[in-house]
Amino acid sequence: MPVKANPQNQMKLSQLRILVAVAEHENFTEAALHLEISQSAVSHAIAALEDHLGVVLFLRGRHGAHLTPIGAEIVKHAREIVHRADQISRAAELARGLQGGQVRIASFRSVATHLLPSVIADFHQRFPAIAVSLTEHDDYPQVEQALREGRADIGFTLIPVHDSDIAAWEILRDEFVALLPPSFHPKGESLSWQDLVTQPLIMPPRSDLMMQQLHNHIEAQGYPLQIGYEVGTDATIVSLVAQGLGATILPRLAAEPIPAAVQIYSLPVPLWRVIGVAVLAEALHPPAVYAFLDILKKRKAA
Repeated sequence: MPVKANPQNQMKLSQLRILVAVAEHENFTEAALHLEISQSAVSHAIAALEDHLGVVLFLRGRHGAHLTPIGAEIVKHAREIVHRADQISRAAELARGLQGGQVRIASFRSVATHLLPSVIADFHQRFPAIAVSLTEHDDYPQVEQALREGRADIGFTLIPVHDSDIAAWEILRDEFVALLPPSFHPKGESLSWQDLVTQPLIMPPRSDLMMQQLHNHIEAQGYPLQIGYEVGTDATIVSLVAQGLGATILPRLAAEPIPAAVQIYSLPVPLWRVIGVAVLAEALHPPAVYAFLDILKKRKAA
């Protein structure tokens, strides 16, 4: 007898669970007690399954219910299906809860290097079953793009964010500092713009989006930067300053670690870049993401 193709009479996961229970208990009544459903529900499910498959699954009698040869073969597949279904449900539960799942973070290098290691360590200590992945990007627009494309749950970017799809709030302020070579001596008691512009400046490329704020700030003071060298790596810039080849202006986190011989000054008119943690504004985030954000907020409050 062929399997019936009536779409209203397809196999259901609940029927397969009942099939497995009856096979294990060899009794409709005991299977019903185990599943906490009525015996009639068990009988109806098995009858419907047999009707759909066109085979007899159990031999019923006074001594219980025993699998037929085809029933024994089918129940092997049913057990596998039930097991896989339970794994699917478990994976979803883990993702929804705090006993598993994953938090995907996108950041630019200075935050990834100096802020996130301790935060991730704290998070792992509290929630050891939750995996954390961290992707470094060259600049903050790439971080925001990763959020929009669903490749990251949490991102670190600069505030303000000019995108209504992204919600962000301040996590720290990173001061732009002037780094001068060991031989430098200011003309006055503090660093002046004139002191800076007389130094050969070693700077990141003008195209570096994170440095646009600095260029606009200094040009507003009437002292456009006179750049002698453009170098793409912050660590290389700091090393060149330490060798006495010039000065630079960098966010402190980007410059660290700063050699002891390098002289550090605040700018004559101070400037900070405001770093924020960001998520998609309308996204439904799993509890693991909120738990990570909570640790970040507590770290900021401390």
